[in-house]
Amino acid sequence: MRLDALEIGKDAVVASVNSDDQALHQHILDMGLTPGTEVTMVKYAPMGDPVEIRLRGYELTLLKADAARIELAGVRDAHDRAYENARMPTPDHPALGERAYHPRAAADALDETAPLSVALVGNQNCGKTTLFNQLTGSNQHVGNFPGVTVDRKDGQVRGHAKVTVTDLPGIYSLSPYTSEEIVSRQFILDAHPDAVIDIVDATNIERNLYLTLQLMELDRPMVLALNMMDEVAANGGTVDVNLLESLLGIAVVPISASKNEGVDELVEHVLTVARRRELPGRLDFCAPDGPDGGALHRCIHGIGHLIDDHAQRAGIPVRFAATKLVEGDELVTSALHLDSNELAGIEHIVAQMEEESGTDRLSALADMRFSFIGEVCEKCVVKPLESRGHLRSVAIDRVLTGRRTALPAFVAIMGLVFWITFGSLGAWLQGLMEGGVDALTQVTDAALTASGVNPVVQSLIIDGVFAGVGSVLSFLPLIVVLFLLLSVLEDSGYMARVAFVMDKVLRKFGLSGRSFVPMLIGFGCSVPAIMATRTLPSEHDRKMTVMLTPFMSCSAKLPVYGLLCSAFFARGSVLAMVSLYALGILVGMLVALILHRTTFHGAPVPFIMELPNYRMPSAKTTLRLAWDKARDFMTRAFTIIFLASVVIWFLQTFDVRLNVVQDQSQSLLAGLGGLIAPVFAPLGFGDWKSSTALVTGLIAKESVISTLTVLLGDTTAVALRTLFTPLTAYVFLVFTLLYPPCVAAISAVRSELGGRYAAVVFALQIGVAWVAAFVVRMAGLALGLG
Repeated sequence: MRLDALEIGKDAVVASVNSDDQALHQHILDMGLTPGTEVTMVKYAPMGDPVEIRLRGYELTLLKADAARIELAGVRDAHDRAYENARMPTPDHPALGERAYHPRAAADALDETAPLSVALVGNQNCGKTTLFNQLTGSNQHVGNFPGVTVDRKDGQVRGHAKVTVTDLPGIYSLSPYTSEEIVSRQFILDAHPDAVIDIVDATNIERNLYLTLQLMELDRPMVLALNMMDEVAANGGTVDVNLLESLLGIAVVPISASKNEGVDELVEHVLTVARRRELPGRLDFCAPDGPDGGALHRCIHGIGHLIDDHAQRAGIPVRFAATKLVEGDELVTSALHLDSNELAGIEHIVAQMEEESGTDRLSALADMRFSFIGEVCEKCVVKPLESRGHLRSVAIDRVLTGRRTALPAFVAIMGLVFWITFGSLGAWLQGLMEGGVDALTQVTDAALTASGVNPVVQSLIIDGVFAGVGSVLSFLPLIVVLFLLLSVLEDSGYMARVAFVMDKVLRKFGLSGRSFVPMLIGFGCSVPAIMATRTLPSEHDRKMTVMLTPFMSCSAKLPVYGLLCSAFFARGSVLAMVSLYALGILVGMLVALILHRTTFHGAPVPFIMELPNYRMPSAKTTLRLAWDKARDFMTRAFTIIFLASVVIWFLQTFDVRLNVVQDQSQSLLAGLGGLIAPVFAPLGFGDWKSSTALVTGLIAKESVISTLTVLLGDTTAVALRTLFTPLTAYVFLVFTLLYPPCVAAISAVRSELGGRYAAVVFALQIGVAWVAAFVVRMAGLALGLG
């Protein structure tokens, strides 16, 4: 039987893994789907694809087409796979210096005062960023879906100013499958950190140790941080840390990063290992007398002897280089500069190993590592009982990923998010902020009048700064509330489920379910959403997602929606705003369909992703994110928007001879705005004031409101109706929705994909925005709404 045909609730053992795509084959094996592994079919996605399976203590999703390449044996009803090894006491962890392991010493120790660099490495969603925050006091975003860290982050360890720790993107293997995995691997190889902290999820130690073995092959000073030990103990599990140290030959420190337990001890071990240059005591995990007759053992060691001089010149550890050559790793092969005879010799050695072992090279390596890990876990790990967190996740998923309930639940959740943001809490807080801004403006205006300040200066302060910045600040509560709610969804683990549910839908548009997470983040801010595309494993998906993410309505557009909707659609303002969000999604999907059938041919990448357990969102993390967003918004309000308001006030107050104008139509701004106004005339708002507002909106979307406020002197419904009718106001909002979010977003595209793509994205959004706005206006006129 093949995995795609396995019934829900059935167990089976993987017999073989087949794939024409070597990178995919490698990735499937790295995730633990190796021959001999027991898997359980958990469920099919609501639309039948992808599937969710359970293996090695965690849930994994993959497409049915990829599951069809996995042959099974021994199908039976699911059973409780509790470990049979005897219960063991929890021994005291040895103090610093009381080693239970035997490291190898490098040639030179480091001076006690020398600066140190430490790399923080681990699987996705294992607590890396939480540990980084504890080590450095940093406020990095912590989420509960794979791919929160999309770039390296540096910080100084608290109390050790000369020790720099680098938080690297989460990886499952040193065989790169995504661009973020390349970032992690190249940093370790090229930057030569003085030590590596390998953070391991102790609740799923078997899968996490797979990366540990590869890190040990790099032959660098390292410490294993055994995270979430509090959860292991709470659910009846045990890890003999001393025995684990001796079996691996590296220091192991039990910690709980979320509770800051064991972190100080971890720092002490890392400093000692780094300064003494303690290398792993074990690099060889082969079984010379294994079931394959030691074929892989002879293969790796034979290749090691052949490439020893090349590896030393390239600065790559011999053992690591040998295993990567067995895999066919092109990056390592290129770095070693082997000649054709050496490459032919290596291929002959590998082919002989495959013949003797009766399996392919990738499966042989994966089986070697997982076999060693299995022996280690059998000796020193008592697996915890099924955790309350997992039982809770299974119960919640019956609704949130159920066949008939998943999509209604998603619609209901997003509807609740928008209702809280626009219709209840956010709107109430916005009213309070507006009242505060108006009161401060009136007090300041009265004080300036009483002081006899020059009218022009008073106009600058009141009509320029207060009108521009104040009008934008009144929308701060909406943005903070939206970010808080999105953070709760992200931190809870729901984002990964949405990707699972939506994968089949997105494939019709040339995308995979993993693209949904960056696009959902785009509702908050386009810049981190564009950066989050680094977690996507193919350039096809990444480029498509980068080009579509800016069509998602970011929170910076909320002030524009709020102002015009309340002025023109008072009773239906919430419905009008929600319709804009829906329109952004619809247009994005239409553009995706066109791109998929023209420029971006081919199928999207496979959907292979871990599903983490649900967890209660951290109040500290959520509030920290809200504060960071509020701070960023206020910083922008008092810098970019402040300067834009002053410039707009200056241009609309003076003419070309710098005389104060009595009629704004004679001002510098009217002349400049009049140059581009004809472009928007077919859309129904060809006035120079509205055109100018859209141009300043390219700096920051909030500038649209500050510009209109400065130009109109007020943003009441009466003032706005001098520029718009209800129809043209909605058309204006459609254009605002779809044209480029801001300069920062285009800069993010440039940094991710290059200047050419940034120009293409900019032109694409301008064109799509104009066409969509024109269609909406024509439809409105046809319906007699003009």
